[in-house]
Amino acid sequence: MKNKTVLVTGAATGIGRSTAELFAAMGYQVALGCNHSFAEGLQFARSLSEMGMSTMAVKADLRQPDQVEAMFRQIESVWGGVDILINNAGIAQQKLFTDITNEDWDAMVGVNLSGVFYCCRAALPYMIRQKAGSIVNVSSMWGICGASCEVHYSAVKAGVIGLTKALAQEVGPSGIRVNCVAPGTIATRMNDNLDEEAVALLREETPLGRMGTPEEIARAIAFLALEDSAFTTGQVLSPNGGLVI
Repeated sequence: MKNKTVLVTGAATGIGRSTAELFAAMGYQVALGCNHSFAEGLQFARSLSEMGMSTMAVKADLRQPDQVEAMFRQIESVWGGVDILINNAGIAQQKLFTDITNEDWDAMVGVNLSGVFYCCRAALPYMIRQKAGSIVNVSSMWGICGASCEVHYSAVKAGVIGLTKALAQEVGPSGIRVNCVAPGTIATRMNDNLDEEAVALLREETPLGRMGTPEEIARAIAFLALEDSAFTTGQVLSPNGGLVI
């Protein structure tokens, strides 16, 4: 029986990096999906390998279905199919709705929603043959309730939730679970653009009084991906400090 293989997209930094590190430490074969941060992903893979963990960095622009298919073929050529897929890669942008350009919209949909679709589609044939598999899609609390000045981001993250729920119903009979984590405001590079006043306001509005950490979200992802949640599918877990209930 082969060791289980995990693909984490957006694995070079933030939530993806913490998630990849957690799975690697648990003994899984971990493919680090990267695009613009591929050099950083390669260095991260080397550092994990030097600690005796089984990792590899793979490159793909998730907006391009041919690149996604090639990424899965590369993983399969080394380790076989992907047993656990973590669709984490994403981009964010704050803009007034009337200032969102066609290019902004296409990029947001391409990475945050189409990328999830392409990766799920590439992963499922192997999972269906195995009659087993687990997919965790990373959305956002704004996909649940919406956020002013982030309409395009909120819309595609809501789409990820809808995709998760529908796909869970379709592939459940094949032994495949599909769940979603919708994080609140997390201390990652994606939120570096927030000024001190905005961060202070978020902390004040959050009942637990702080931002979350990538490690906390990684543990939530692992819970949904692994056997501790074997009777859970089509669900949305939102670690957000109580900001959205």
